[in-house]
Amino acid sequence: MTTDPHKSRTDSTLSFDKTDNISHRSAIVHQQLRGKIGIYNKMPITTHDDLSLAYTPGVAEPCRLIAESPERAREFTIKRNTVAVVSDGSAVLGLGNIGPYAAMPVMEGKAMLFREFAGIDAWPICLDTQDPAQIIQTVRNIAPGFGGINLEDISAPRCFQIEAALQDLGIPVFHDDQHGTAIVLLAALLNAARVIEREVAELSVVINGAGAAGTAIAKLLRCVGHRPDVCEPVKDIVVCDSKGAIHRGRTDLNAMKEQLLAYTNLSGKSGRLSEVIAGADVFIGVSKGNVLSAQDVGSMGPQPIVFAMANPTPEIMPDVAMKAGAAVVGTGRSDFPNQVNNVLAFPGIFRGALDSEAAQITESMKIAAAKALADAVTSLAADRVLPDPLDRSVAPLIAAAVAGAV
Repeated sequence: MTTDPHKSRTDSTLSFDKTDNISHRSAIVHQQLRGKIGIYNKMPITTHDDLSLAYTPGVAEPCRLIAESPERAREFTIKRNTVAVVSDGSAVLGLGNIGPYAAMPVMEGKAMLFREFAGIDAWPICLDTQDPAQIIQTVRNIAPGFGGINLEDISAPRCFQIEAALQDLGIPVFHDDQHGTAIVLLAALLNAARVIEREVAELSVVINGAGAAGTAIAKLLRCVGHRPDVCEPVKDIVVCDSKGAIHRGRTDLNAMKEQLLAYTNLSGKSGRLSEVIAGADVFIGVSKGNVLSAQDVGSMGPQPIVFAMANPTPEIMPDVAMKAGAAVVGTGRSDFPNQVNNVLAFPGIFRGALDSEAAQITESMKIAAAKALADAVTSLAADRVLPDPLDRSVAPLIAAAVAGAV
């Protein structure tokens, strides 16, 4: 078997000044590499016999066997270990709707992480349409070539419709912006509660941001769709959008936000973020920078937990939150402790789903992934409620938990 030639490239082959800022260095890296991923062959093509085995005439036999039993594609092709990273570029990082061309660097990066942490061959599929029906049909059309579909950076509420419509494909379809974020956040909260010696069921939560991530976090923390014997819901959640708390008295809510009220804001709180945060135990930010003040944190309950995950600028800077009394603080950034990073979840989740030949990623698998991630932390502390995102031991642990929950 040949060696992956892409593994031989090191930082020494890249020419840039490492004292430059990260944005400038990243632009240079992408320009020099002209794409961060590639394809390599698993067998050499050096003889006529090699050619006959890999292509004509030998390839006709596995084709015939698959034609007789299409499920054998997992046995004879890359399908067992390949994921499509599908995006329309409508909700990319903190950049918004930048379209399919500009989304490519992110999707390539996602594919790299699949390979690096779980040995999965992933490929970016950036679609030049934002029509849900066209996206759904396109994914259906390409599904035979993949063992799983990772939906990425598709804006709400279309992302909910697209993911739901594709659950009958017979392969896992997973919108990471929703579920990956929620799974890592739940793991962080489980461990943060242990640090402050509180039960999760006692915690009141405020989520700022009612998009894909905020909705998925609310569902997971309130155990919507989960068996009560495997999921313990938080006491209550108030979800805020740019106008404040989402409550039953508002007349400007879309259908997605109205649905949140079936399981959130049970106490009927109203007002701006600064009003509803008073007395809360947990703040979760999936919105924009600098919307939470030190005074807001000071008004929270004893030993508050703050996960300010907006990028690149958190809802509140960690040092400000800690000075205001926060017991545990996490962000989405790698230069602060407790990074809520989806790379801790999605490689292991897909590894477990592919290995178990799961047709879907179920609610039980998500809970299993979160608990495995929380349990992966050694030396639990206020500044260590999640493993390091570069910890290679995490993905196998999550994969085993997910496969066991199928």
